[in-house]
Amino acid sequence: MRIILYTGKGGVGKTSISAATAIHCADLGYRTIVVSTDPAHSLGDSFDRRIGPEPIALGPNLWAQEIDLLHQMERHWGKVQQYLAALFSWRGMDGLVAEETSVLPGMEELASLLQIAYLAESGLYDVVIVDMAPTGATLQLLAFPEMAAWYVEKIFPVERKAMKVARPLMKAVTDMPLPEDELFDAITELVYDLRRLERLVTNPDISSVRLVLNPEKMVIKEARRAFTYLNLYNLSTDAIISNRHIPAAVTDPYFRSWKEIQSQYSEVVEQSFSPLPIFQVPLFDREVVGEEMLRRMARATFQDKDPTTIFYRGKPQQVVKDGDDYLLVLPLPLVDKSEVSLHRGVYDELIVRIGNWKRHISLPQTLIGRQIAGARYRESTLEIRFKSRSNGNQG
Repeated sequence: MRIILYTGKGGVGKTSISAATAIHCADLGYRTIVVSTDPAHSLGDSFDRRIGPEPIALGPNLWAQEIDLLHQMERHWGKVQQYLAALFSWRGMDGLVAEETSVLPGMEELASLLQIAYLAESGLYDVVIVDMAPTGATLQLLAFPEMAAWYVEKIFPVERKAMKVARPLMKAVTDMPLPEDELFDAITELVYDLRRLERLVTNPDISSVRLVLNPEKMVIKEARRAFTYLNLYNLSTDAIISNRHIPAAVTDPYFRSWKEIQSQYSEVVEQSFSPLPIFQVPLFDREVVGEEMLRRMARATFQDKDPTTIFYRGKPQQVVKDGDDYLLVLPLPLVDKSEVSLHRGVYDELIVRIGNWKRHISLPQTLIGRQIAGARYRESTLEIRFKSRSNGNQG
């Protein structure tokens, strides 16, 4: 079983890459389904076929689905949303505004992700390919289930029993909406559904995230930030897809400057994501729409490689807590520690230089503003220590 999640900044071509990968996997004989969790569904446009909220067969071994966000929200968040909306309305909020406010940021996308667990566990498919919402920000929400499960297991039973005792008394003195048992049941079910999903997407033997980008400054910067958080939340990234490179065969002078710029940013991509493999995809001479063009894109991307391969194992970077400090840990085998130098970039960026090799790292929010207290190289890893804010001045 393989789950491959494609994400990236809006407009970089991740939907086309997702569809092309699905066609290639199906051609190789894998029972493959490609699903879109992006609210702005465009999967059907890529295949030039109508795709709905239920899986639809597109060809031998190939299915597609554009997940119905409203249905998923009702299924996984409906009871909670109803209670929150009633509570907000009781506080005087307009009914429509209360209903909209009761949907927490990211919950629509997160609810749609729960469909992935169902598809993966159904036994109907060998490969599930996911066209994610832009930047993969939704995946950060998967860090919550562990904390939420502790709350449900330790605190929730006490609150539930207390409410059962207090509910008759409170109803006598207030008209405030009170949580009923079915609300507690819905929250418990949601938390365990999320934990099930979390176990799937954080299992590196099953799931891989692939970042899609273009060789452009702003796109690369956002991809670096997403990559940092994917590592932070224990999600395995196994490849970078660098899309829309102007082919060398294009010699028109109009594109000369663009080719030079792309060449420069290709080096930045290498510096930012090494040692991950980087697949370069050309800018095609026509729109990538329909199966013929998607197959062409798949061949150009993967060539003779099987897309279900786990192209990289391990964590290219990791943040761990050490007392009051944090360590940024980078695997760097066969390095002479005298060659290592660190440089603080603009605001949230750290630049690690080893001889002629350079790595740009977007720091997570936890490390921004912390002073670098030193670094050491041991057991083929570089450990960079960030001091607790109370132990030193901000750097």
